Amino acid sequence: MTTPVGRVACDLTVTVDGYAAGTGQSEERPFGEDGADGWGGRLHGWMFEQSEENRAELDRMTAAKAYVMGRNMFGPVRGAWDRPWNGWWGDEPPFHAPVFVLTHHPRDPQPMAGSTVFSFVTDGVEAALERARAAAGGGDVSVLGGATTVNQYLAAGLIDELRLHIAPFTLGAGTRLFDGVPALELERTQIRVASTVTHVTYRVLSRIR
Repeated sequence: MTTPVGRVACDLTVTVDGYAAGTGQSEERPFGEDGADGWGGRLHGWMFEQSEENRAELDRMTAAKAYVMGRNMFGPVRGAWDRPWNGWWGDEPPFHAPVFVLTHHPRDPQPMAGSTVFSFVTDGVEAALERARAAAGGGDVSVLGGATTVNQYLAAGLIDELRLHIAPFTLGAGTRLFDGVPALELERTQIRVASTVTHVTYRVLSRIR
């Protein structure tokens, strides 16, 4: 009997010109200079200030059975793990599932309240996805970001569904979606316009070249 395999989806908030973070990322401004203070500023305000209006999209983001994220999304610590850091989300992160963090530096798994366990993967994007698929048990896996991590998965042909949340402004510089990614054929399957963001879902069909 064949074991079912869930989708590999990605949720990413970007500006109209495709940036998922501005320049000057720091602990105080994890998404860089986006023209506003606070968590996410204009870029991610839809997730916080307008969370009820966007409840369906937020619920879909947290419905995966396992997650993958880059180290930059996990936290601002660079190099060896010489500083305690358990992620940006407090004692009980919103994932409630295994999360696999890409890193070059080994670290023991970090269990958190609410069934989230951060595990740290040092042998690349494919290994992290393999572990996430195993943990998901046939359910969907979500690649959370940031854009550099998403670009690696897109370039490797490992994303089935791309869910973009487009904020209505431009940055002109920063970390950009699709940088270094071969041309792709996408099929738009869903679109919804909210007050401060447009939600667009694409099925990733194939590489064009």
